[in-house]
Amino acid sequence: MPNLLRPLGAALLAIVLWAPQAVARDVAPIDDPIPEKPTPSNLTLTLEEFASFPKTETTPTPVDQRLVRWARINYLGELPDGSRRLFTNDLNGKLYLYGKGRQPREYLDVAATFAPDFVSGRGLGSGFGFVAWHPDFARNGRFYTVHTEWGAALTTKTPDLTPQPDTRFHGVVTEWTAADPRADTFSGTRREVLRLGFSGQIHGIQQIDFNPAARRHGKDHGLLYVAVGDGGRGTSSDDPQNLAVPHGKILRIDPLGTDGANGRYGIPPGNPLAGRPGALGEIYAYGMRDPHRFSWDPGAGHRLFLGHIGEHAIEAVYEVRAGDNLGWSEREGPFVFDRADRCHLYTLPDDDARHGYTYPVAAYDHDPPPGHSCTADSGHAVVGGFVYRGRRLPALRGLYVFGDIVDGQVFFTRAALMRRELPARATIFKPKLVDGSGRPVTMAELAGHARVDLRFGVDGAGELYVLSKANGRIWKVTGARWSRS
Repeated sequence: MPNLLRPLGAALLAIVLWAPQAVARDVAPIDDPIPEKPTPSNLTLTLEEFASFPKTETTPTPVDQRLVRWARINYLGELPDGSRRLFTNDLNGKLYLYGKGRQPREYLDVAATFAPDFVSGRGLGSGFGFVAWHPDFARNGRFYTVHTEWGAALTTKTPDLTPQPDTRFHGVVTEWTAADPRADTFSGTRREVLRLGFSGQIHGIQQIDFNPAARRHGKDHGLLYVAVGDGGRGTSSDDPQNLAVPHGKILRIDPLGTDGANGRYGIPPGNPLAGRPGALGEIYAYGMRDPHRFSWDPGAGHRLFLGHIGEHAIEAVYEVRAGDNLGWSEREGPFVFDRADRCHLYTLPDDDARHGYTYPVAAYDHDPPPGHSCTADSGHAVVGGFVYRGRRLPALRGLYVFGDIVDGQVFFTRAALMRRELPARATIFKPKLVDGSGRPVTMAELAGHARVDLRFGVDGAGELYVLSKANGRIWKVTGARWSRS
């Protein structure tokens, strides 16, 4: 580890210069919000191909070519039932299970179940977005999915919480109960838990998940976290700051409770806004644009880290706690965002502390090329990852591994330095990547496309995996070593 500590010392001294507490108020816009770039490191990760998935198509045929992928695989995880079975969902509608043979088998067709309202060909996050298995799945057979609907659903079904105006899509959380949790193909029942309405086709419900660190009979056991984007309205409304609507929030609900808005879920009494007049008791944290991926560190503290996709310039990782306000759309990362000026960011005011915003523990900026339109997509979006606490790769232990969705860059920071109390954000490093033969590679080369559509996964032992929608393949991180040069 000494090879990491040397560059960390110098980098920490440098980033103190742009820590939010140290920046003086200046009315001039900031041209380069985060001048420090991800730092090349002497850590090398070995990626070996692990699984590949069949080609799938969107419903309907997409007009956005970014949706034309081999298979829109979105996550890898392990069922919490001791079976060692892995799972992966495809946004185009399939849920797969697979074991030692690494051959995906269709467990459930979400698209077919909800046809013709199911939609996966409009918006980057549309389709079958995520699946979360109840921690007691082995006994109760329950798991949860989120998917998007349009068409007749918009007029025949009503969102449970205040929808955005001119709703174009619904995000739907469904509970499934398997008749036999050990079966490799689903058979059982389902019921709708929560339906939300969005006016845009981006930034819907992203991830849903249970806290794997929550102990049975503990306060967080069996509570479902639901990451809800701003529907693309953060630049034109105060939805992310409006506590009466669910958009731009992380919600926390009890899927087995009954005191929620529709009687099909419960509001945990420990939620920070539970019982507050005018506020949704479902809210766990708020002030978000696109809360894309979150995970808990299995180590001390079991902290929740969120990869938050920015608007103008900032891709950030936050440590999220109950009641946090991440600031969007009054803040983008640790900077002032002015909805009347989408092309610039500004330094924080001297009295910023009175607002109580939560700022990133790690962040990088877009660095668009000269002449790039300030309102156009610059081709960057953070994808949250995991703090490695596995046993096979001691060189990775305590590192938070994440990346950039679009170009497939892989990054890491030290979890110990990703702390809100520190005066500076953690330095972001870039490891070298090699394939199983030791040949240097990039994720773009492995994916066979410049747009990687990078995702991360983790199995029950804490081992890491890397996914690409471009060619529908998964690689396992099988090696990690530090070099002296």
